[in-house]
Amino acid sequence: MDLYPLRFEPIFTTNLWGGRRLPDLLGRAVGHPDPVGEAWVLSDVDGSQTPVADGPLAGATLRELMAADPGRVLGPAAAPQGRFPLLLKFLDARQELSVQVHPNDDQAAELGPGKFGKTEAWVVLEANPRTSRLYAGFAPGMTADRFRAALAAGAVPGALHAFTPRPGDCVFVKAGTVHAIGADLLLFEVQQTSDLTYRLYDWGRVDAKTGRPRELHVEEGLAVADFARGPCPPVRPTAEEAGGVRSERLVGCRYFTLDRTTGRAPFPVGAAGRCRAVVCVGGAGELEWRGHRSPVKVGDTVLLPAEVGAATFHPAGDAVVLECGLP
Repeated sequence: MDLYPLRFEPIFTTNLWGGRRLPDLLGRAVGHPDPVGEAWVLSDVDGSQTPVADGPLAGATLRELMAADPGRVLGPAAAPQGRFPLLLKFLDARQELSVQVHPNDDQAAELGPGKFGKTEAWVVLEANPRTSRLYAGFAPGMTADRFRAALAAGAVPGALHAFTPRPGDCVFVKAGTVHAIGADLLLFEVQQTSDLTYRLYDWGRVDAKTGRPRELHVEEGLAVADFARGPCPPVRPTAEEAGGVRSERLVGCRYFTLDRTTGRAPFPVGAAGRCRAVVCVGGAGELEWRGHRSPVKVGDTVLLPAEVGAATFHPAGDAVVLECGLP
């Protein structure tokens, strides 16, 4: 069966810090009133594989597509232990997330097979200029001893680099970077396929369902934290403009690329023989592929397998599209 541009059913996660914006953003209902913090829109994480939403392959999970023929999906890109290498998600933070850190690949491998590090990038979609903060990297001059003292005193926020984010900001969070997402933020995130997180500080919070604080992983987290990595401000992207279309390279690392295209005129997405994920974060339009067109709106994520390759996005007015690729 020929592959085609693939949409997947999102997996919503219940988080005590979450809000209720994600079901509306993605046009999906959730059958409970609990806060929803994350929507995993493209996932091959064990136990949380997203299924294809429509077309002849409806119901097949991303893992099943990879198992059938990874080359048709990924092209020349590597599939670590047979997995799709990226996890894409939206986050709705009503409250602050914990201060946390992720190991790199070598550190994760020490935990056993199937464990991977987690390098990620955020793009801010909505922020409150009065209450929103992002924390990324240590404050200048921070050491392990000073950070332990801040933990003991409950003064962790002052030990981190923090700033007030604006919609459109992109932050690259390399594995080993201590970080936290603040309150009143809506983000898009691309990361390695990993759910390995060490929680260092949780704002003195108590889980209403258990009546207890959430578990911390201080020793594990400090063992992988990169104290040489200081403040991590928003990236300064390179940009090109032509024909009313602005293209920006936000992130290029060994695990993924992240680009943003803004414009009213049609523009190319995807690449011949390469795997790309197209995410609409502003406006709407249509995706054209081999003479076929399908509507795309805010919140939609479409995977272009390597077998599909290049396509064209036709905006309906102003549109903003993110494109996640594999090096």
